[in-house]
Amino acid sequence: MAAMELCSEEALRYIWGGAIPLQIHLHESEVTTLPPPPPALILGPRIGYLPLLVSLLKPYFSSTLPPGVDTVWFDYKGLPLKWYIPTGVLYDLLCAEPERPWNLTVHFRGHPGETLIPCESEDNVKWSFINALKEAAYVINGNCKNVMNLSQADQFELWQSLMKGNMEGHQRIASRLKLGPIGEDCTLKTGSGQPRQALGEAETAGSSRVGRIPVRLYVRNISQDLDDFDEATAVDSWDSISYINRPVEIHKYEGHLLTLRTALKALLPEIFDDETMPDNQIFSKEEGCQVTNPSFEDYETPNSLRNVEAEETSIISDSVVLSKKPKVKLIRIQGIELDLSIPFFWVVNNLMNPDYFIHICVFTEASPSQVLVR
Repeated sequence: MAAMELCSEEALRYIWGGAIPLQIHLHESEVTTLPPPPPALILGPRIGYLPLLVSLLKPYFSSTLPPGVDTVWFDYKGLPLKWYIPTGVLYDLLCAEPERPWNLTVHFRGHPGETLIPCESEDNVKWSFINALKEAAYVINGNCKNVMNLSQADQFELWQSLMKGNMEGHQRIASRLKLGPIGEDCTLKTGSGQPRQALGEAETAGSSRVGRIPVRLYVRNISQDLDDFDEATAVDSWDSISYINRPVEIHKYEGHLLTLRTALKALLPEIFDDETMPDNQIFSKEEGCQVTNPSFEDYETPNSLRNVEAEETSIISDSVVLSKKPKVKLIRIQGIELDLSIPFFWVVNNLMNPDYFIHICVFTEASPSQVLVR
């Protein structure tokens, strides 16, 4: 394989500029005028979060809303959408066959409190993002001090850069966090001479250390022998999706380039093997890829987000139990179906979200007898 650059500015701009065309309908129970308002057409940034669109949607629908206090939430085909998952990840996961525009329903009343943690304001989204950044920093560096030591001004600028899709602004602040990039040997590079878009600052010239990569996996099972993704049954409950935080730890290995294929096999050994991969390439022997599940340092979490963390923990514990390995049908990262032989360092450096996690959607095919949700 030809040499690949450590960080591709073209790829980074693709990620930061990515958006999903949305057609957002107001739920019929909240329409108080005739004729009902037409749906709102809007571009939702892939790296953003649905509640950040409320400032545009509320003025559009305000004239028809019934009296009451706003608690905004969204659904897709009746499934309440988890607001702390990036919009692009929700789309990749829930639309097995891409839907353009993506038809969502917005609600300003009747929040389903039993199944969805409420998002009361933009601050909830901001602190969820900052906490994800702390979590990623702990995986990568063993602590999250650099994130916790950011000044209020820097936190504000980092958040505004995400809100506005300002890649340069994000890089300017994130460079102080020493979270990347990783090199071809999958060690964290902190030396000088990195490309402009490399996000690490030098600790000592040319230094590096073993890389641990924060990964969030979303595993969705679809019907067996499905010929067309258009026929995939809509997700009607989050219980049918396994949501897993599982970092990859890279130790030294002998002359083998770590690929996306190897990383996935290490991340999900209960699903991935040579036969279940979605192509017929031969899995090459690679050493040194190990999965760890570190305990995170205690750090201050706003009370309004503790329920979010508890909900995420409960989802993670609902693991998939397999009596027989299902077939892997599709893998998406940032809406892209990647060749599994691509170097993992390129995926990490160029396709991560601004929270420094790699979000991977995995579609599997299994009969009901093969998958039991515990």
